Amino acid sequence: MKKNLNTIAYCRIKNHTISVNGKLLYTKDSQLTFPEFAKQVYKEKNIAYPKFFKMDNLSKLGFLASEFIFEAAKLDSDIIKNTGIVLSNRASSLDTDRKHQETINDKNNYYPSPAVFVYTLANIMIGEISIRHQIKGENVFFVAEQFNEILLEQYASSLIQNKKSDLVLCGWVDIDKDKYDAFMYLVAEEGPQKYSKEIIKKIYTED
Repeated sequence: MKKNLNTIAYCRIKNHTISVNGKLLYTKDSQLTFPEFAKQVYKEKNIAYPKFFKMDNLSKLGFLASEFIFEAAKLDSDIIKNTGIVLSNRASSLDTDRKHQETINDKNNYYPSPAVFVYTLANIMIGEISIRHQIKGENVFFVAEQFNEILLEQYASSLIQNKKSDLVLCGWVDIDKDKYDAFMYLVAEEGPQKYSKEIIKKIYTED
C-alpha cells in the first residue's frame, strides 16, 4: 500500500528573493548578479563553509536552498544522513559548460580550467549538498523541459516506500547566467504539511 507523505519544509529562491515555507526571508537589490546575491546571503547567514566560493553557480544555488530547508526542518544530523536527493532542471550544467567552453575556444591560449571542468555535471551539485550534510542516501538528477511534480513525487514515494531513504530532498534548481530559480522541498512519512503532487505544483506556481 502506498504511504502518505508529508512536507517538512520548502524553499524558493528566485528574482533576488528567498522564501521558506511561504515566508519571505530575503529581498536583495535586483541589480546584483547571481554570484553577488549568493555571496551576500552566505555572509548574512554566517555560513562557515569556505568551499562555497569554489562552487559553480548551480551548486551555490542548490547549496543555499538546502541550507534553508535543513535549518527550517530542525532534524537531527543522524536522520539527515539517510536523505535521498531527487533534483532536476532544464539544461543540466549548461551554465558552467559555457564557461568551460570559453577556456578552450582560443587555440593560442588553450588552458581548460580544472576548477571549472569539475562542475560540468549537474549531479556535482548533489555531491556538494551531500558532503555538507553528510548525506549517504540515494540520489538522481533529471533533465526536463519544466518542473515536473509528478516525476518527483513518484521517485520520492518509491524511495521511502522501499525503505531506501527516510527523507527525500526534491526539487527544481535551474540557472542560466543571472536567471535562476530554485524550488526545493523535503518530504517524509511524518511532517507538518500534507504532501501531494497537486499541492507542490500549486506552491511552485504561486510562490
